Amino acid sequence: MKIITNEKLIKRNARIGSIANAGGLLVLVGVMVLSFTNPSYFNLYWIGLFLGFVLSQIGIFFRNRWGRKPRPDELLDQGLKGLNDQYSIYHFTTPVSHLLVGPSGLWVLMPYYQVGKITYEKKRYRQKGGGMMQRWLRIMGGEGIGRPELDASAEVSSIVRYLKKNIPETDLPDPHPVMVFTSDNAELDVDGAPMLALHLKELKNTIRKRAKENPMSPDLVREVNELFA
Repeated sequence: MKIITNEKLIKRNARIGSIANAGGLLVLVGVMVLSFTNPSYFNLYWIGLFLGFVLSQIGIFFRNRWGRKPRPDELLDQGLKGLNDQYSIYHFTTPVSHLLVGPSGLWVLMPYYQVGKITYEKKRYRQKGGGMMQRWLRIMGGEGIGRPELDASAEVSSIVRYLKKNIPETDLPDPHPVMVFTSDNAELDVDGAPMLALHLKELKNTIRKRAKENPMSPDLVREVNELFA
């Protein structure tokens, strides 16, 4: 499998996450000290509290995508190791974050690090359990699963629009969006969900199976790869 990664973007965004986290902490500590040492500045406490919270949320967002070790793109590469050179995976170099191109078609990969029980009920994804630390992180503003079906729809629309613009005469297959849970401690109960969700260890076999059932022509695979090259 060929791996194409925008390392420059990853390093830049990881640095932004670190700066935002540090900045949020400094703002919170600063306004607390200021409000205690000089009560006349107490009103600034609420402004600083809001600013510190915003900065910390920005830091969490950037860290989870670009600063986490191992990074989500690295975990996807490890999980797909063994696919032949007919496959290419693109990290942050196409209109979507993680795109796999090969005989099994186009795959929009959406990695999730969350642990615990992941369920789909009443048209919403929910996360339960995961231990005291995970519950504490969720309470303190740690990133949740959100609405992956909306994210997937936006990503698929983005890549389809780009491909149709640049390869207009070709009958392209529909991309496959898939939620990929990178932790073995994630328990999935998502029957009836609008999109495929699986563990990272299941991803490679799922892709190989799809290649046997409904393969994408080598000429089309080559044309799409040449576009991104």
